[in-house]
Amino acid sequence: MEEQELSPEDARTLRFLRILVFVLTATMIAGMALLIVLFWLRFSGREAAPTEMLSLPQAFELPAGETPAAVTRAKEFWVVVADDGTVHFFAPEGGAPIRSLDAPE
Repeated sequence: MEEQELSPEDARTLRFLRILVFVLTATMIAGMALLIVLFWLRFSGREAAPTEMLSLPQAFELPAGETPAAVTRAKEFWVVVADDGTVHFFAPEGGAPIRSLDAPE
């Protein structure tokens, strides 16, 4: 079988495809190397910077018959949502609620 010569247009297209394949291959290799480095940095066992420990108050004094459904910490207070939807705001040290909001009807 004889080889046919490429037209100038086909040669340009072939050159473009070769460059495209090379660029895509280099991108994939760089991406895999980046993933490996990120995994190594994340799971290398080095200690992370110490984080501030969350200190819980001794007790929240909820009104009689209410059960907490959710507890959230804000910057300057605690929020406790009772199972009936009532929202209670507590000081950082706990104790009795400093403000309460009834559940919407």
